[in-house]
Amino acid sequence: MALHEAAQQGRLAARIVCVIGTRSDAPAAERARAAGLDVRIVSPKDRTEEEYADALLRVLRASGADTIALAGFLRKMPSPVVSAFPRRIVNVHPSLLPSFGGLGMYGEHVHRAVLEYGCKVSGCSVHFVDEAYDTGPVIAQRAVPVEEGDTPETLAARVLPHEHAAFADALQLLAEGRLSVDGRTVRVAAPVTG
Repeated sequence: MALHEAAQQGRLAARIVCVIGTRSDAPAAERARAAGLDVRIVSPKDRTEEEYADALLRVLRASGADTIALAGFLRKMPSPVVSAFPRRIVNVHPSLLPSFGGLGMYGEHVHRAVLEYGCKVSGCSVHFVDEAYDTGPVIAQRAVPVEEGDTPETLAARVLPHEHAAFADALQLLAEGRLSVDGRTVRVAAPVTG
């Protein structure tokens, strides 16, 4: 909902054409419906990876989407979808990648790992999506200090607003055509002035 609010407030020049989920009873799907957004459910259950990718692509193409923002999507994006939307799929992750990324590293798992490792700084990363978990080129990162006595919940609460802001900012840069990728480095062009 943070991206929907950013668009409504004029901080993100985008229109959410549909929200795709894997379960109709997921809280995110329910919040999106309540906000009047078009919600589509594409379940991977009882589908091969190829069938799932085809179903996703059908919904995405029918919606007219040109960019995919993954928010709480915990599955690996199928290769055919990544190929169909090159450098147009963006994800946000609750750590400073490449640390604490990969399969099974989401939400509380990430924050617990950061604390167990004894990190002094955590944060979030916004990155382009490739065929693996959390390995695409990083667009933006925001650092958040780890405080004495932090729990996974308190750290998550401090990181979350940075995730929302960095995600909207990165998507705005993409919408403005200001991002380019050179190897693993994402470059941000200066804004065009009139």
